[in-house]
Amino acid sequence: MANIKSQIKRNKTNEKARQANVALKSSYKTSAKAIAAAVAAGDKEKALSLLSLTFKKLDKGQAKGVFHKNFVARHKSALSKQVNALA
Repeated sequence: MANIKSQIKRNKTNEKARQANVALKSSYKTSAKAIAAAVAAGDKEKALSLLSLTFKKLDKGQAKGVFHKNFVARHKSALSKQVNALA
């Protein structure tokens, strides 16, 4: 445990940031699973609406430094392929 006041403060802010990052990652994963479920059900309209929401979460994560740009590009591509495979 830190003794220095500035380090104690820094630890608190780091923990807040970590919690925010975990929440953002979790919400992305939930959205991706919802898209997979919509694709499995064959509901293209729902999948498309979820896709735009999920893209927004990925872009926000990239802007905040939570996700790497290649991670975002890879996942956007994979999700788009899933949705576009629906007839």
